[in-house]
Amino acid sequence: MMEYTPLSDFGIRPGILTLWTAVLRPGRDWSSDDRPLTSAHEKYYHSFDSTDRNPGRGRWIGTIFEMDAPFDAQVVRDLLWVWHARHEGLRTTAVEASDSPGRLTRSTCAGSDVDIVHERVSDVFTSAELNDRLNAELESRLSPLRWPHCLAATIEHRDTGNFTLLVGADHSVMDAYSQVLIVTELRALYRALLDGAALYGSDVYGSAADYALLEREAAAALTAESPPVALWREFLDAADRMFPRFQPSVPHVDEVGGPPQTSVSRWLLTDAEATAIDAAVTALGYRATTAVFAALALASNRLSGAADFRTIMPMATRPDARWSESVGWFVNIVPVWIPVNGDADLSTALAATDTALRRARSATTAPAQRILEILEVADEPRFAVSFVDIRRLHDDELITALRGRALRSHSYSSEEVYFWIVRAAKGINISARFPPACRAIAHRFIEEFTAILRACGTEISPTGDAAVLSATNTGAA
Repeated sequence: MMEYTPLSDFGIRPGILTLWTAVLRPGRDWSSDDRPLTSAHEKYYHSFDSTDRNPGRGRWIGTIFEMDAPFDAQVVRDLLWVWHARHEGLRTTAVEASDSPGRLTRSTCAGSDVDIVHERVSDVFTSAELNDRLNAELESRLSPLRWPHCLAATIEHRDTGNFTLLVGADHSVMDAYSQVLIVTELRALYRALLDGAALYGSDVYGSAADYALLEREAAAALTAESPPVALWREFLDAADRMFPRFQPSVPHVDEVGGPPQTSVSRWLLTDAEATAIDAAVTALGYRATTAVFAALALASNRLSGAADFRTIMPMATRPDARWSESVGWFVNIVPVWIPVNGDADLSTALAATDTALRRARSATTAPAQRILEILEVADEPRFAVSFVDIRRLHDDELITALRGRALRSHSYSSEEVYFWIVRAAKGINISARFPPACRAIAHRFIEEFTAILRACGTEISPTGDAAVLSATNTGAA
């Protein structure tokens, strides 16, 4: 199971560090590409300051794992070249039009135009030194404003004969699903190259630039009267056109350049407990997602008294199998608004949540960035919840054996709260980040959420009848 944490939580074993990056071969150049950027990519690009010396600070994401094979520098180079050649999304970049400042165009290069260069780093070796150096490199090098948008690193472990591989990326070329996929993809490619085996093409690595065409078509079709626009309007108008904040509220701290957010990764329920929840809610006609969000809504109500649970939910938007294993940014956001009240029982919360999630999913393919432009909303999301069931990934056990982990950079926001909840073969895990000032509140919320979620598997009878789940019998502190 891949937890989602900062690099510092991984515990890199000591070793010899080498940095790897893509470059254009001498004499090669970029080709103008008339395919657009997605609306989210364009907004993201304009949120960066070209003078920032650490553009990746709080922004980069990535993946790290231990390769179960010996280190071979030439094979690593070949691996990274094949990977870039396979995924066009790694070979395309945004540029500002020379004749129109602020207008973005796309430039792309062929796989044959790319070379991979490396830099051996001789002054770091220990776990702490490696962590600090890698964070510094990722923060200073990764940006949507300049290519390459990926940085790889290897750490050779001569005591065990294998190595750790890290791939960091700017968010414009990688999403969370990509982070999971690349562990087994890079492992399979490396072992094939090491063994001299043939590499075969596939039709599941569709270009992120081709996806952008579809996203822009969907954005252009939206009007002020479109149902997804109406859904977002209702959601935002309920709070003076502001995105929801975490409830219980986060203590306001007016800091610039303050400490990094607190991060946690915790196993909440065992597989047996999660399976009991699956069975119980299925008997009622719901899915596990419904139980998770119902528990979140009830926890928020119990601790804050808020009559509505409101958040943003990221949604995967890969249109079909052509993009099923692509590296890229295929994500939209949708509004989730679940009405609850002080005497809501579990049955009531599940029904309300099911309705709310159905409404939210109706906006999955409607680009949120374009909708916000239509509604003239300038506010930014501050509270988001993601739930993913990764049990369908048949390589879950292998990823665990390789110490595979999805990485996120430290955030420095004084008000953002993000939860990533995962159903895996081992059970249910939560990764979260939140301001240090709300550490106690966030931990209490997670405890309450866990207790209510567990009750979904024990308070619902085998016949599908939901017992009343009151604030006094959740078992939370």
